[in-house]
Parts: sequence; C-alpha cells; structure tokens
Amino acid sequence: MHPPVESDPVTAPGLHDVLQALREREPIFHRPEFGRTRADFERMTIADFFEIGASGQRYSRAHVLDVLEHRVPDPAEHTWKTSGFHCRELGSDTYLLTYTLEQGERVSRRSTIWRRDGDDWVIVFHQGTLVA
Repeated sequence: MHPPVESDPVTAPGLHDVLQALREREPIFHRPEFGRTRADFERMTIADFFEIGASGQRYSRAHVLDVLEHRVPDPAEHTWKTSGFHCRELGSDTYLLTYTLEQGERVSRRSTIWRRDGDDWVIVFHQGTLVA
C-alpha cells in the first residue's frame, strides 16, 4: 500500500519575492553566476554549514568546499529540471526552500535553509533525499 500523494505546498503571497530570489540560486553550487571559486563558495555558506547527502551521509563545510574546488562541471547539468518550489519563513531573515530536482533518471527532493545577509544570501544547511 502506497501513502497518498500530496500536492506541493503553497508559498505565502508575502514570500514570493524571497521565493524568486532563492529559486534562482538552486541547485546550490551549480549556478556559476553566483560562484565558481572556493572563495565564492565560502562566502555563500555560513561557518558551520553542513549538508546531508542523498546517501544519508553528513558532509562538513570543509569537505563540501574541498569537493567543489576540484569538481569538474557535469555537461548534463543543462538538462536538469527543477520543480515544486516552496518557501517558508523560519525566523528573522531565515527561510526554508524546498523543491524537486530531476537529474535524468535520478530524482531527489531538496531542502536548503537560507539566511538573508544584508543584500545577499548565505546557506545555513542543505539536504537532498532520493525519491523512491
């Protein structure tokens, strides 16, 4: 027996500008207009940032930065599809963005906690979970 399929959550009307700003930054670390270098990625994340990968493994900021520094761009990235974006305010200048990412046959649900830092945005936490 499969659980019932739920519709995508709806972002509150007052958060549409935040939703748009954050949507443009996802998937994180794959938007060259927001960063290409280790220094860019350092500015993009808070000091105690971490992420949980689709495997369930926890990755420290230092590990993520090391991987990003040596990553070769995936030529298939231009075919990736994002959908179902939702934004929820968690606290003062802090937001949860969720969405679905299709990377060919691989489909994952993504969640990123973002914090507004002046005129910019920084990533607090990120998680990807494979869709069964």
